[in-house]
Amino acid sequence: MMPVKNQLLHRYWLEFDRGNGTEPLARQCLLLGCGVTAFTADDAIGLVREFIFGDEPMLSVARIIEDVDITTLDARSVRPNMNEPVSRGIWYPMGYYSSGGSP
Repeated sequence: MMPVKNQLLHRYWLEFDRGNGTEPLARQCLLLGCGVTAFTADDAIGLVREFIFGDEPMLSVARIIEDVDITTLDARSVRPNMNEPVSRGIWYPMGYYSSGGSP
């Protein structure tokens, strides 16, 4: 059964400032960006801050694309390695928080 999109949620694509190249692995996995389904851009940033960066300082967000068309994302690295982007949570990179519920 195909998941049904919640009309209150939006797909966000976040791109970060690159930093100086000495960042921990959690930051290096974000070189292409980060995909998050959330209620607002602030909600998306909060999920990334909590579940990817944890206690480490978060990289500055360089760009946010709301309601990103996933077909425009990298076909070699991002699209084959992402979770379904219909539930609230981080869908790229894989392995982080995902829920179907409220914040």
